[in-house]
Amino acid sequence: MKLYYIPGACSLATHIVLHELGAAFTTERVDSKTHKTETGADYYAVNSKGYVPALALDGGDVLTEGPAIVQYLADNSGRKDLSPALGSVERARVQAHLNFVGTELHKSFSPLFKPDSTEDEKNAARRKVNLRLDDVEKELSDGRQFFLGDAFSVADPYLFTVANWANFTGLGLGERPNLKAYVARMAERPSVKAAMKAEGLLKDAA
Repeated sequence: MKLYYIPGACSLATHIVLHELGAAFTTERVDSKTHKTETGADYYAVNSKGYVPALALDGGDVLTEGPAIVQYLADNSGRKDLSPALGSVERARVQAHLNFVGTELHKSFSPLFKPDSTEDEKNAARRKVNLRLDDVEKELSDGRQFFLGDAFSVADPYLFTVANWANFTGLGLGERPNLKAYVARMAERPSVKAAMKAEGLLKDAA
């Protein structure tokens, strides 16, 4: 398999899952401005939408959209803890949490990364992000170790990746002790360290 990624972008979540599974894969970095890969290829030929992640499978198929990719990887890994069986309430909860991060949190950050966003747009984005981070803080307030409970799932790399953007957009995680502790725990996970080191985000990782 080959993962197309941009360092620190949402593709980091897929990168983490691949390391979590001990999968055999290669990576190819994408330039977000030119939409060229590090080998000079046109990324639009890989994913016509132009954004990451994309995962090229051994058989030639290419998967896009992070939540779909991590669910596919989990389903084909035999790891029921990462994404429970289809039709189960637990599976629906994993999907709900992935959808929440994707639609409510991930997209709320978008104006903060766009150079042409107005200050009004950025302020509105900050308010929305803070509200959604407050939602996560409340959910984690019962003492759970991971996003859905006491077991790591494919929703965790996505939440970690997106919540961590708060530390790089001037927002910070504020007075959210549960979320801060969660992000710190996730940052110590070997698969997270491996993916971040591979993307040049954690040069001193073991």
